[in-house]
Amino acid sequence: MNATTEHGREVRVLVVDDSALMRQLIAEALSSDSSLRVVGTAADAFIARRKIKDLAPDVITLDVEMPDMNGLDFLRKIMTLRPMPVIMVSTLTRRGAETTLEALALGAVDVVAKPSQISRDSVAVPDIARFRGELVDKVKAAATAQLAARGQRTTSPSAAVPRSGPPTSGIVAIGASTGGVQALKDIIVELPRHCPPIIVTQHMPEYFTATFAARLDRECTVSVVEAKDGMAIVPGQVCIAEGDHHLELARSGNRYVCRLSEGPLVSGHRPSVDVLFRSVAEVVGPDALGIILTGMGRDGAAGLGAMRAAGARTIGQNEASCVVYGMPKAARESGAVEVEMALDHIAGEIMSGRRSRRAATG
Repeated sequence: MNATTEHGREVRVLVVDDSALMRQLIAEALSSDSSLRVVGTAADAFIARRKIKDLAPDVITLDVEMPDMNGLDFLRKIMTLRPMPVIMVSTLTRRGAETTLEALALGAVDVVAKPSQISRDSVAVPDIARFRGELVDKVKAAATAQLAARGQRTTSPSAAVPRSGPPTSGIVAIGASTGGVQALKDIIVELPRHCPPIIVTQHMPEYFTATFAARLDRECTVSVVEAKDGMAIVPGQVCIAEGDHHLELARSGNRYVCRLSEGPLVSGHRPSVDVLFRSVAEVVGPDALGIILTGMGRDGAAGLGAMRAAGARTIGQNEASCVVYGMPKAARESGAVEVEMALDHIAGEIMSGRRSRRAATG
């Protein structure tokens, strides 16, 4: 009898990587969970294409850099001819980050960083333990991903974003995980220059966040930067948490500033959405807006609850527009979410100037 997931079936995985050692490591990591079954491996895209047809996997793990046809070109073909959940396996380098972010834009569900210390004979124990846990979690989440949600738009008058007007008040805090790279872009690209100060925690490896911020900055009207310790939070700017660092909001004199730390994992993550949201609840109180987007797990639910208890407005992305309806669902079930809405309504809500009842009444 096959092992099954909580949804009643096993997840069949095809591993694609040109390194025999990485194929072995990935297969062993996935086989450590009884709900996952590696149905095949492939050393290049051509072998992988044949095995996709023969084996019909539920999820593919795909190396970014491969010979003959690279991972990006192969991913384009997959998403055009036979869309399916893909987890990219990438090196922790700036070049790897740029390529992987392009893969996420093309439709990959998520990314897992390769172990940084690897040779034919050994892999650092803490590194492989992290890799195994993260890979298993993300493959299982990918198996439930709604790929159609990526292209879903619910055009309506309420989704319109004001393109001019006075700056809106307050601080906006956003948390996201799986599917969040594209969701954040969809929101931020719609914001005008006079948007309120925005701080973001997106679960992402170190080295990737600077590249992510730079890509968004090139594509958006507002300024998008990777947060630095002590950086002032100002209107018209989006600050994104640095990978492997918690981001908190603090007050310095009459200014709000970023605080970065390398403390323990919180809710299983660093950066943690809970850490960001709790700091906003404490420092800003009711004059804030908290938004929780697509992602697996529960990170952000408790922090968003703290924001709502402090009088802030809180929004959860609705299930239909989420790639993975995990974090917003956990926040809604805990009572942290004031209202759910489709992704393409959120930018308009940020610019609406609506404030919590407590903030409005002082």
